[in-house]
Parts: sequence; structure tokens; C-alpha cells
Amino acid sequence: MTEMEIALSGYCKKDIANSTYEELYTALLHIVESESRKRILPVKGRKLYYISAEFLIGKLLSNNLINLGLYDQVKDCLEAHGKSMAELEETEPEPSLGNGGLGRLAACFLDSVATLNLPGDGIGLRYHCGLFHQNFKNGLQSETPDFWLGDHDWAVKTEKTYPVSLAGTDYTARLYQIAVTGYEGRTNFLNLFDLDTVDQSLIGEGIAFDKTDIAKNLTLFLYPDDSDDNGRLLRIYQQYLMVSAGAQMILEECLERGSDLHDLYDYAAVQINDTHPSMVIPELIRLLCKKGIDFDEAVEIVTKVCAYTNHTILAEALEKWPRRYLETVVPQLMPIIEKLDVLVRSKVDDVSTAIIDAHNTIHMAHMDIHFTHSTNGVAALHTEILKNSELNNFYRLYPEKFNNKTNGITFRRWLLKCNPELTAFLESLIGPGFKKDASQLEKLAAFASDEKVLHRLAQIKQANKEALAQWLKHTQNISITPDSLFAIQSKRLHEYKRQQLNLLYLIHQYFEIKAGHLPLVPLTAIFGAKAAPAYTIAKDIIHGLLTLSKVIASDPAVSKWLQIVFIENYNVTAAEKMIPACDLSEQISLASKEASGTGNMKFMLNGALTLGTMDGANVEIAEAVGSENIYIFGQSSAQVIRRYENGSYCAREWYESDPNIRRAVDFLTGREMLSLGSSEHLDRLRHELINKDWFQTLPDFNAYVVRKNQALNDYAVNPSDWTRRALVNISKAGFFSSDRTIAEYNQDIWHLGE
Repeated sequence: MTEMEIALSGYCKKDIANSTYEELYTALLHIVESESRKRILPVKGRKLYYISAEFLIGKLLSNNLINLGLYDQVKDCLEAHGKSMAELEETEPEPSLGNGGLGRLAACFLDSVATLNLPGDGIGLRYHCGLFHQNFKNGLQSETPDFWLGDHDWAVKTEKTYPVSLAGTDYTARLYQIAVTGYEGRTNFLNLFDLDTVDQSLIGEGIAFDKTDIAKNLTLFLYPDDSDDNGRLLRIYQQYLMVSAGAQMILEECLERGSDLHDLYDYAAVQINDTHPSMVIPELIRLLCKKGIDFDEAVEIVTKVCAYTNHTILAEALEKWPRRYLETVVPQLMPIIEKLDVLVRSKVDDVSTAIIDAHNTIHMAHMDIHFTHSTNGVAALHTEILKNSELNNFYRLYPEKFNNKTNGITFRRWLLKCNPELTAFLESLIGPGFKKDASQLEKLAAFASDEKVLHRLAQIKQANKEALAQWLKHTQNISITPDSLFAIQSKRLHEYKRQQLNLLYLIHQYFEIKAGHLPLVPLTAIFGAKAAPAYTIAKDIIHGLLTLSKVIASDPAVSKWLQIVFIENYNVTAAEKMIPACDLSEQISLASKEASGTGNMKFMLNGALTLGTMDGANVEIAEAVGSENIYIFGQSSAQVIRRYENGSYCAREWYESDPNIRRAVDFLTGREMLSLGSSEHLDRLRHELINKDWFQTLPDFNAYVVRKNQALNDYAVNPSDWTRRALVNISKAGFFSSDRTIAEYNQDIWHLGE
């Protein structure tokens, strides 16, 4: 027997063949934890603390086995005893600790920090139900709790607790830890805080619960419904629990390692991931003052320790809170925040940069920029927009603080784990070095004219499309045609991401096919997205797509050429099936609004061509692959910003002046749609597009139709050239590795281990 066979049967207390998948999963969880602990290294010098409201880590077993170099051993061992790795993976629940790109990025970053052997932990919350489990009933999204915690999961309970005062009441935050082991690297930790008193039975119908019972509800859900005061206050309760417990842990660890706190910068680097953790700044200052450090020095220390990442220019992410909210929840912080505001006003004449404005609103991003030593954007275009437009008043004050760190993805998850056949083929061509050094993918360029290579690449793509079709049939009873072009838009449902533009295109195609203008290849339009429970228009867009899918499916003349699939409860597991199967990656956000995007990177790595606006990292992808290997359309960010500034955009004018736009928009409330959908939702969506359209869907409509149809034609007419262009995309994906991103953060901001 091999060592793995002995270990597995030992944990299961029976033969592997006779063990259930649940028993084998639990056994492997123990094995991974044991092996991970062997890679814990002492911390020397500065350690990173990456604070984020989300960590969308996905299923961990296979990813951890890959990083530990055990995956093949386990797979071979299971197969030798009649067990399937794929079935074992189905046993594992997906941790519900994040929602979208923000959380997935944080997870990729922790992987890369450990892979690069840098000392660095994550800090977040242990949500019991995550965002929610998405269900589709009658063409509408409904929400139920996503209960993922069980008797055996990766978050290990510790005996460490920290006192946290919320609204004058003392609570006890308990620390849970998930080991994060890098690829051939060290083991760090994701530190998650929770209250022992949280009670899942508090949840009533859907995801409703008493928002005032803090002891029982505090960590039930990620981003609880903030459509009322109690929901907004709960957000602040959550954020403070995370940063207060986290700050106490940071100071405790640094003191244990020899810091006298005056030299905290030599021991800690704190990265604030968006504005949710902003209160860590006044909390650290408060705690340092309690330790006897005077206010001015505490401010100086915290400014040197902390850095801030801005992920979007959207108002909902640049958090600002009424003063009375913070006075209610964190009265102990208000004297600190007030003093910080006075300090800003004493040094800066520009009142637009104040922390507390004339309306008694507290601007978290303003505090972040003033009292950190670094503010970074997450793509070249995004950073330039921050400097020249959205945060120009701050850039003029602190030009030295602003820098760019283009986002990246971990190839271990998004290539090795989800596309093993492609990984093996690439390794046969260029060797294994790309697994650790993604820039080695450039070597693939030498095979761009090799017909045998292109043929094999096309075969792998087709196999992945067939695998997605099988998975969809098995999990959601949806049948799709692998011989069609798969165009995939998977991301949060938000108007700026413009799923509604895709919807209007699909209506346009419906009419074109009805008129006999047949495409050269069938199109399967695949969506994966959750809408926030209180985001009415986003839910209307989902309803529009689900209703249109029924209209098309009921029309034999159209359905052989066009199909819409909306994947229920989109998550990392679904993404791992969808991304390798994608032909055309839909990255169609309104230019200037998507800070970076990381889905675009995952798709290109797996051999999809991008259809997108010049937004976020699409700009850098276009520069890398060349204009002939990407489909760019639409307004520039400068044009969009100019329209906002001068208020010149009028959706109704576009609607009334363009018959194709008018036809598509009016179809939303036409006979066919209303016979299968809800007039309330469809009427409201049509009204929004005609009378507001804040994210400028209509001006980009015709350009989108032209470029998307060009992509369909190119795919059909010259499949070999399509595959060649896919290979070019893979070869240029190395720059978008999170290992590169983290190396840049470390070089320019953190200086870990020094």
C-alpha cells in the first residue's frame, strides 16, 4: 500500500473502496490540514494583513492538493479503489464567504502571497449563509439561505477571542482560521471572526431576519439588505466587528514578535480592500492611544502601516455614512474620526476632501486616502481615471501616494484546477515552468501556425463545451448544443456591467432570425449572475432574460439558432465549468465603470476571445493580444465621462431616433414577452431604459450588434484562425497572474519580510 492509501484508510477506519465519499472527504481534509501545517514558517520582519469583507475562496480540496503536490497521488489512489475524484469533489460544500470579483480577487491574492513565500494573512468574517442561494421561480430570482457550515469544514475554531464594543454593548469575537498554502510555497492563514451567539434559526421566510438582534444576526449574511436604516446599521456593526477584532489580533501578534508599537511599521502592513474595512484606521489609532502612544504619533504610525485599494468609482463602493450611524454603533471611534477631520482641515484648504462634510456625512474613502501611505487603482485605465477625474482633488494633494496595481488571477485555480486537459497539453508544448512563472506562456507563440497544435487546442475546447453541457443537464436539467458558439457573461448582475445590453442584442437577433437573416452558426448565450436582493432593476433584467429564453425556446424557427441559458446560483464551482468552455467572453461594461475585471483574465487564459469595451483591464488585454485578437466596441471612457459631466445623454432621444433600438426595447412589453412574463417587471425595465439608462446602454447598442455578429461570422467561417487567435490570448495571459500583481504590491507598498 502507498502512504496515501495507508493514510486514507487509517482516517476512514476501513478500506477505501468501502468508504463513502463523505468519509473520504473528511479524511482528506485532515490530511491536507496536517500537510499544510508542515509549511508554516516563522515570520520575520513585516507581515501583511489583508482586510476584506469578502473572500470568495471556492471549494478548497482540489486546489489545496494541487498546491501541496498531492493531487495526482490522491486521484490515482481513489481510481485504484474504484472511486472518482470528480464525485469526491461534489461532496464538498462551497464556502459562502464572498460574492463577486472583489472576493475572488482577495482569494487569489492570498494564494499568491503564500506561493511567493511572503508572510501574509487575510482578515474577514465567518458568514453563516454568505450572500444567499439563488433560485429561479416563475422567471424571477428568489433568495434562500446558503447554509454551508457543517461538522467538517476548513474554518478551524480556535480558543482566541477578542472583546468588541458595539453600541455600548460588549461582544466576544471568536477567531476561526483557514490554512492558505501556496503552490510549492508556505502556509499562511485566512482569519475569520464570528460571534458564538449567532443563531441561524433567526432566519424566517426567504432570507428575512430580525436586523436588530445583533447578538444573533451579526454574521448571518454577507451584505445584508440595506434598504432600511436597520440594514445599513447592520453593515457598520459587521465592519467594526471585523476591523476591531482584526486590529487587536494585529497588535497582539506584533507585540509577541517584539514590537514596542512605536515601530509597528517594521512588523505590519495593513491593506484595506475597498472601503468596507476603513474603520481599521481610527480603530488602530484608538488602540495605540490606549497603549499610551499620543494621538499625533499614533496617526503617523497608522498612516505608515496602512494602504488602500480602490476597486471602483461607483458611489455604493465609496462608502459614506451619516454621522448618527457611527455615533450609534461605534461611539468610541467618533472622537478619533472628528480629530482626524480637524487635522485634515488644518492642513488642506479644499473642503471637498474633508472626512466629515457639511451634511454630517462621513466619507470613508477620504479617510483612507488621507491616512494611508498608498492609494492604488486596479488597472491602468482605472488608476488614470482616479488621478485625473474621480479623485483628482486628492491626487493634487498626494501625487506620491497614487499608483497602479493591475489585478491578476491565480493560475492554479483557473487553469490547473478547472482545465487539467489544457494544462497537460500546454505542459507538453512548453514544459511545466508556467505553473509557477506565468510569463513562460509566451513560449506558446511559437506554435501559432502549427496546425496540429491548433487542432488539438480546438479538440480540448470542444471537450470542455461537452463537459459543460453534461454538467448543466445533470445539475439543472438544461440541454445545450456544444456545436454552437458559447458566449458567456458571468459576473455580478449590475446595470454598469450591462447584462441589459446583451438582452437587447438577443431580442434583435430574435427578430433577425424571424426575418430569415440566419447566422452562420448557432449562438448559446450563457449567463451567471446574482442580483442583490434589494436591487430591483437588476432583478428585472434577470426576469427579462429568463422570459426571453422561454419565448425563444417556444419558437422552433428561432430556437435552432439561438438559446439563452441562465445558470442558477452562479458560484466558483459553476465558473470552473463555464470558463474552460467559453468561446466568446462578454466584457461589456460601460467604459470607465469597471475598475479592472478578473473574469476577462480567466476567460482569455482558457482560450476565449474577448468581446468588450475599452474598460478596466480590457484595455491592457487589448494591448497585449493586439486589436486583431479581440473584439472592441463602444464609447471610450473619455466620451462617457464627458456625457456625465455635461449631462448630454438623453436615453429617450436614442430610443426615438433608432428603429432597431426602439424595436428591441418595445419587445420587452410586447405580446410574446407579456404572455410568459410579468408586466410589472418588464414595464419597469422598459421604462428605465427609455427614461434613465444611467449606464448608457443605448449609445453602444449598434456597435455591439456589429462586433458580436462579426465574431459569430469569424468563428463560423475560419475555425482554425479562431483557434490561432485563442492561442495568442493564452500566450499573453501571463501578465495577468496574481503572482505578478502581488510581487508589485510587495515591491512598491508592503516590503514584507524586511
